[in-house]
Amino acid sequence: MRTESLKFLEKLVNTPSPSGHEARGQRVWLDYVAPFADETFSDAYGNAVALLNKGGGPRLMLAAHADEIAMAVNYIDDDGFVYVRKLGGVDAAITKAQRVLIHTTRGPVKGVVGNVAPHLTKQESDPKPPKIHEIFIDIGVGSRKEAEKLIQVGDPITLNDQFELLRDDLAIARAFDNRIGTFAVAETLRLLREAKTKLRCEVCAVSNIMEEVGLFGARQIAYSLKPDVALVVDVTHATDYPTVSKAQHGDIKIGRGPTLTHGACNHREVVSRLEILAKQKKITLQHEAMSATSGTDTDVIFWTRGGIPSALLSLPNRYMHSPVELVSLKDLEKIPELMAAFAASLRRNEQFKVKI
Repeated sequence: MRTESLKFLEKLVNTPSPSGHEARGQRVWLDYVAPFADETFSDAYGNAVALLNKGGGPRLMLAAHADEIAMAVNYIDDDGFVYVRKLGGVDAAITKAQRVLIHTTRGPVKGVVGNVAPHLTKQESDPKPPKIHEIFIDIGVGSRKEAEKLIQVGDPITLNDQFELLRDDLAIARAFDNRIGTFAVAETLRLLREAKTKLRCEVCAVSNIMEEVGLFGARQIAYSLKPDVALVVDVTHATDYPTVSKAQHGDIKIGRGPTLTHGACNHREVVSRLEILAKQKKITLQHEAMSATSGTDTDVIFWTRGGIPSALLSLPNRYMHSPVELVSLKDLEKIPELMAAFAASLRRNEQFKVKI
């Protein structure tokens, strides 16, 4: 991966961006895309947009969500221990015994998630996983009064884990879901700008907010931008490790390329164009099927304003929603390459309609 791009990815992933508190990460994203865009802006709730070839047509939206799963301060007991509530799909079981940062208006406060030593607990034959309201954080104080000088109810909390290269092109981080998506959207803009591609379409690169708590940012920005076609980037579950059922979850491997999803919100003509372009670019795609919903921003973008032709590209990710999400950077690089090819392929004012 290009050195500057890798540094951007690392900074983007390491910058805390809990759902509803994405501003710091959005600033990092906007600073990076600004040299490649004709115009950048953000809206009332912090969705960030970068435009290229403004006034072109059709209007292509490249979208990914900026937020990560996190927690928030919910209650401080008399001894200063902090109890939490979820911001998105947090797994309470793997949150125990982790280092955390509580993000306040005065800066981060360090803490650890308490974990009772096995010597002090009654061993059960089948211990039950903890519930989120049983999780508590120790910030090193002795009373609620001391704690309240440092933090307050509502402050967001992230795990204190950083980006690392594991081996070769494999990387681990706590928040590849979905900073890899916003990275890919930004890199698409860079590729188009640096190639001096003669575009007929207008490209709206979007880093949207609050996906993990209800797909809210995508609803907002798709409604206001009124795109003619949309490509969404997210992570998907790699299934190439022990205990995962391929019969149930599909056969998705790290290092075999990004995935293209088929069915429901994925417009067949947009999907077909991506398949053709992938063959032309010699980009290997893996394929996923879906039933009612994809669990991504595609679900709300495609029905906005009477229907926006949309398609979902995903990066295989082992151990999703954990501090050790694992992805292939080579897989990741293929996504902006394919999206740039899609943008370049669009004819003036081209529209996608299912042939009946």
